[in-house]
Amino acid sequence: MLAIMAVCASPVIASYFTYYVIKPTSRSNYGALIDPRQHPIPPLSSTTLAGQPEGLDAYKGKWLMVKAGGGACAEACQKQLYTMRQERLMQGKEMDRIERVWLITDREQIDTMLIREYDGMHMLHADPAAVAKWLPVEEGGKIEDHIYIVDPLGNLMMRFPADPAPQKMYKDVKKLLAASAIG
Repeated sequence: MLAIMAVCASPVIASYFTYYVIKPTSRSNYGALIDPRQHPIPPLSSTTLAGQPEGLDAYKGKWLMVKAGGGACAEACQKQLYTMRQERLMQGKEMDRIERVWLITDREQIDTMLIREYDGMHMLHADPAAVAKWLPVEEGGKIEDHIYIVDPLGNLMMRFPADPAPQKMYKDVKKLLAASAIG
């Protein structure tokens, strides 16, 4: 009788042991996960390049790839915009679930060729203080260094490191889209 009870209880005991004693140290995601309960989309008072008011809440229901930074888009900025475009295209039939947003934190004039090259990206002027308050950065980093992911409910979810590895970023985005029934 005791042997039967031991056999029946062993999975429960093993699960408690692995949960409370053996803590996994590895992770399967490349980007840094951000607790979504602490970072919903704030009112940014953003406007389009044409000056029309438009907030990020207009894109609720879609996954957002967000990049923030100044309008003078240097080489690193252009590489991020290119990565965002390619990451969306790599998702294939799921790409319509993703919107790309560039939060421009100054009034610098955007190069017309840059606007044409990244057609389909939502370029919004936003208050730099509000953007800095909303988007967390790595220790010693800047907002301009990262690409962020916002879930369809409007919560900041993930931050990719500066100069992200496209294949690793692709895997993270693909996992998010596969696991999500919304957006």
